[in-house]
Parts: sequence; C-alpha cells; structure tokens
Amino acid sequence: MAVKVFETKSAEETFELGKQIGASADAGSVYTLIGDLGVGKTVFTKGVAAGLGITEPVCSPTFTIVQVYEEGRIPFYHFDVYRIGDVEEMDEVGYEDYIYGDGISLIEWANLIADILPPRYHQVTIEKNLEKGFDYRRITIEDIERK
Repeated sequence: MAVKVFETKSAEETFELGKQIGASADAGSVYTLIGDLGVGKTVFTKGVAAGLGITEPVCSPTFTIVQVYEEGRIPFYHFDVYRIGDVEEMDEVGYEDYIYGDGISLIEWANLIADILPPRYHQVTIEKNLEKGFDYRRITIEDIERK
C-alpha cells in the first residue's frame, strides 16, 4: 500500500497538485476525497479536471450527486455524496457505470459510501493545520486495496 504525503501552502499549490493527478490518471481510476468542509476539496478537484484537459467550469455536484465532464482526454465523473441519505441512492444514479467505466471517478465524502467502493482506489485526504498557516494543507494520497 503506497502512501504519499504532500504539503501545500496556497490554493494554487493545491490546484497544481490536483492538476498533476489529473494529468497522470488512467481510465478506470477511482479517487476518494476526504476532508472537512472548506478544506479545499473543490480546489483540488478543479485541478484534477484541468489536468484532464477540461476547460468548462467545475463545481461540486452537491444536489445532483454526480457531474459528468467529457471534453477532456478521458471522461471525468465527479461525485459529491455528502447529502445522500442511504447508499442505495448511488444505485439510482448508476454509480457502477461510472466507477467501473472508462473515465476517472473522484468521489467527495466517499467515507459515507465506503461499503460500495471498488476493491482498489486512491484515497486522498486533505487536512488543515492552522498552526502552519491559514492556507497550509497536508494532502495524503494512499493506494487502497481491499479484499
């Protein structure tokens, strides 16, 4: 299980890290995104989209659960599951078609649907540490493989 830890000191650096992830992501990759409200999940996600070559505006699909972007080098499926009341709601949006599809899936608040995540994914955890500055972020990317 590989673990990489990054430290960013501005929203721009967080965006650039996301951009690097998007530029190197392979079709079929799943990234989960864990972090408190306001920690920079959307900034990171916008970077991933930019790395995929997506130029249209990217925002959190809080009320639609999934937003699909197809203009990049591979499709980008951006989930925000913060508001789901039951994991079964994911079946209603056809999550398996996305997660096991030919694009990259990024799932915000994925800890809420842990039971239905695929056996292999990349967990991205973003944390603040105000002692190191208001814009400081510790971003841990861990390759998860479940049995």
